[in-house]
Amino acid sequence: MDRQELDGRIIETGRELLGMLEGGKPSLFEEGQWVGRIIGWSLEHEAFRVSMLRFVDVFPTLSTPASLARHLIEYFGGGRDYIPGPVRCAVGLATRGGLLGAVVAGRAIRYAIEKLGKQFIVGENGADALRGLSKIRREGCAFSVDLLGEAVVSEDEAEQYGALYMSLLDDLERGQEGWRSLGESKGTDLDWGSVPKISVSLKPSSLYSQARPQNFEGSVAAMLDRIRPVYEKVMEARGALCIDMESYQHKDMFLELYRRLRLQYGAYPHLGIAIQAYLRDTDRDLADLLDWSREKGLPVSIRLVKGAYWDYEVLRARQNGWDLPVYGDKTETDAAFERATQMVLWSHDLAYLACGSHNIRSIAACLTMAREFRVPDDRYEFQVLYGMAEPVRKGLLKAVGRVRLYCPCGTLVPGMAYLVRRLLENTANQGFLRRMFAEKTDAAEILRDPADGAEGKQAAFHAGEEGARVAEKPGPFRNYPPFDFTKKEERELFGEAIAQVRRERGMTCPLYIDRVDRTCADLSPSVNPADPAEVLASVCQAGRAEAEAAVEAARRAYNAWRETGARNRAGYLLAAASWMAAHRHTLAAWQVLEIGKQWDQASADVAKAIDFLEYYAREMVRLGAPQPLPSQPGEVNHSFYEPRGVAVVIAPWNFPLAISTGMVSAAIVTGNCVVYKPSPLTPIIGHHLVEAFRHAALPPGVFNFLPGRTEIIAEYLVDHPDVSTIAFTGSTQVGLRIVERASVVRPGQVNVKRVIAEMGGKNAIIIDEDADLDEAVPAVLVSAFGFQGQKCSSCSRVIVLDSIYDAFTDRLVSAAGSLASGPAEDPAFFLGPVCDHQAAQRIRKYTDIAGVEGKVLYVGRTPDGETYVPITIVGDVRPEHRIAQEEIFGPLLAVMRVKTFEEALQWANSTRFALTGGVFSRSPSHLEQARRRFMVGNLYLNRHITGALVGRQPFGGFRMSGLGTKAGGEEYLLHFMDSRVVTENTARRGFAPDAG
Repeated sequence: MDRQELDGRIIETGRELLGMLEGGKPSLFEEGQWVGRIIGWSLEHEAFRVSMLRFVDVFPTLSTPASLARHLIEYFGGGRDYIPGPVRCAVGLATRGGLLGAVVAGRAIRYAIEKLGKQFIVGENGADALRGLSKIRREGCAFSVDLLGEAVVSEDEAEQYGALYMSLLDDLERGQEGWRSLGESKGTDLDWGSVPKISVSLKPSSLYSQARPQNFEGSVAAMLDRIRPVYEKVMEARGALCIDMESYQHKDMFLELYRRLRLQYGAYPHLGIAIQAYLRDTDRDLADLLDWSREKGLPVSIRLVKGAYWDYEVLRARQNGWDLPVYGDKTETDAAFERATQMVLWSHDLAYLACGSHNIRSIAACLTMAREFRVPDDRYEFQVLYGMAEPVRKGLLKAVGRVRLYCPCGTLVPGMAYLVRRLLENTANQGFLRRMFAEKTDAAEILRDPADGAEGKQAAFHAGEEGARVAEKPGPFRNYPPFDFTKKEERELFGEAIAQVRRERGMTCPLYIDRVDRTCADLSPSVNPADPAEVLASVCQAGRAEAEAAVEAARRAYNAWRETGARNRAGYLLAAASWMAAHRHTLAAWQVLEIGKQWDQASADVAKAIDFLEYYAREMVRLGAPQPLPSQPGEVNHSFYEPRGVAVVIAPWNFPLAISTGMVSAAIVTGNCVVYKPSPLTPIIGHHLVEAFRHAALPPGVFNFLPGRTEIIAEYLVDHPDVSTIAFTGSTQVGLRIVERASVVRPGQVNVKRVIAEMGGKNAIIIDEDADLDEAVPAVLVSAFGFQGQKCSSCSRVIVLDSIYDAFTDRLVSAAGSLASGPAEDPAFFLGPVCDHQAAQRIRKYTDIAGVEGKVLYVGRTPDGETYVPITIVGDVRPEHRIAQEEIFGPLLAVMRVKTFEEALQWANSTRFALTGGVFSRSPSHLEQARRRFMVGNLYLNRHITGALVGRQPFGGFRMSGLGTKAGGEEYLLHFMDSRVVTENTARRGFAPDAG
């Protein structure tokens, strides 16, 4: 049968199904019910829809009438005309009714939202759900139960979640004894003669909190260990298990897990997996799975769904600059769903299909194809969401009879996350339920072949497109994407790069002066901090003679480089960026071994280095042209920028490539010549700047690489009279020393030296009483302990409102206890070693102090080795304590309890630093207060506080954190230049050209 004929039959079937729906409406859109009226209003007013979804999301955390009333006013108050009458009435009660009004309004809102939640959740626990499930079966439908609350942040929570499934299965096993089989049992105890009465759905990542794509094998193995007991319990209960899908980053892990579990228990066929049609990989993944099934002789069960995380996947891909894993248009997803349906039904001899859709066109396509391909009835079924599409369920029950309801089960707090996701999905512009039941879209449009609408749309939805990288016409700046470890080839390339880097150890790293490699007798080893006995390279150490030679080479090159046009200078940076991009895996691998950065941390550092080159090149093209100024007749005024001369760059070890590249490239592209001193801990990584600029053919003397002992050459370079600019990133103590020495005018000096310094921080995150702890706890963990807390932006204080303090600290400590420590080259480990044994000793001293000043809540475990320092979390810390004031630069976190948000802001501002800070709150007024009064250079709201991106989050602080410069921002290059203004008198004998 050709496509046109098949489409005709699908439309015919679809019209029959639509006829069965007439007169029915999902309660979501039933205008006679309050839920339907509110949803209907939200469809007409997008601003109200956003406020409603956000309020429903925060609602479970509002434990007092005052808190609920305040949020009600913040989300819906202010006399906004798009607020419907009932909500406006509740706001009025909360605003003018005092405590009594707040209580009344709160109770009304709480009743309404709890009723809404219960409409779509079958029960709070297994025993409670049994009543609803029994009713579902009496109505002729099967079920699959999914326990809500899968967002686990620790292994303790993962174990508790697994225990809940075991308990649920006990309840279901007892309950099924009173259930009759559905449909024709064919002499079995199975529904419709082919499937168990009990069915549960489970996301495997909820059983293992540390699943990460870079640790693919370890994550799959751990999830497999955790899911085996659950599946064995399912088999004992004569049930079925479906591995549910969630975000794209877990997709390949779940598919591999399914294959291994299916192989291990090959004799028991009732194991399914969800496949999401909105993913561009689905055609390939499904074909591979069916081929595997045929090769192994193992039947498979496939729940085919459209997918519920579209907004999240789009946001994540766009933020990282990756290609979008999902289709950009609903018609593309619908077309993909039909392709997948056909693929599974063609293979009905080995594949069982659960068609999960509310879309009548998709359902009709499945039903028509099944009939045309002569698929037996016991090889497919239809699934709809509990409480979401009652008319569709009833129509399918009449037409087919094999209907299963996907039934969430759980308490209100995790239930809200599910509810918001479903409301978002079903009230979206392209959602079928909205189009069908709210907008009453014409049947012909509802049943139109989605393949017709999908043509030509695929190429337009691409997030990772790179701009042109030519000096003459650089395209728009885009952040370079970090490695996408969901891709197998990316993981393999990184692993191979680490192995290759290790094979290169033992080399000698030379100086680079005037475009010539230079060796010297004084050598210093660069070692792997995870194993200091492993020497990676012997590094030449410059003395004062070499330092003088480097400054002299830069001074000689300066005039010619100054005269080089801005576009040409930018071209050298773009060429260096291209070299880095081509060698990104090697550059990241060196960071893993030389300084102990984890895979994702090293990847981000390389991406940021490339960003600095790309961004500053474009900025210099913008700044390089003379800028006209206001002029009167007879004169012409313009300004332009002048480089300052020789710049010394003193770089840190914690962002050894990114920050080095940023400071060096900014100096070079603005017309200065550079003497670059890398950190003694990361000279090999620093030497890669030599390779990048050598590839770019940078002229002699413009860039000079000068590793050396700090006590011998650092102050010599700072004091040198020919040096006009010093760019430094490091500790406040050293930075202030540089500022002090640079203020002294030396004999022969002609410039007032300028210091560009980014220094320390004592960064805080505030956890408000309404914070989403599913997001706040992981964000604090990565902010405080990512790269062992060795970032100037790391969180070292977390300030928590009293009402949520115990819940937060319990989850934080439990989550911290789930983090493993070990060599960074193994992606199974979240933490690696600190930079060297001196740092380890210093951090341990602060740990001792913390035990005296506060209450130790947690001390982690570490492998043997002098450079491993355990995570330490200390509670009951006050602003006057040393661990609340002094920069520690390690995995030690102070937890501080406050009574009010006002006090939280005061304590956050109580140090001499002002670098980064964060707030987790869902109160608009509190977020606004933080914007105005949380005094830091970079403030992050409802996200982690590390990982500033070039161009998007220009980075730098003030007070004792720095001099106010913003690396990666529009103003940064100005610090490496002086502004000049030229005024020309154009009048001659009373005549001026512009006088006409």
